[in-house]
Amino acid sequence: MFRNALEPWHLLILVAVVIMIFGSKKLPDTARALGKSLRILKSETKAMKDDDASDEARPEPEPVPGPRTAPDAPTDAATARTKPTHGTTGHPD
Repeated sequence: MFRNALEPWHLLILVAVVIMIFGSKKLPDTARALGKSLRILKSETKAMKDDDASDEARPEPEPVPGPRTAPDAPTDAATARTKPTHGTTGHPD
């Protein structure tokens, strides 16, 4: 059925129709835009594959239980309070 579907003269007719539709001045810009779009598509699909591969290779780390307070934090709440300074209260001292 499609034994000789694309003969050389078919390609010539196709090129002539494309030139007539788009014009010879717009063809380089169109080709440049198509190439840029294909590069972006290729890089995005590669990034998606890399993300999938890195997610599978790297297991989720389990959280390590630890102290809930900082080691140098004061233990008494009364000693932790400080007197506000002039700039933070808004009142002149």
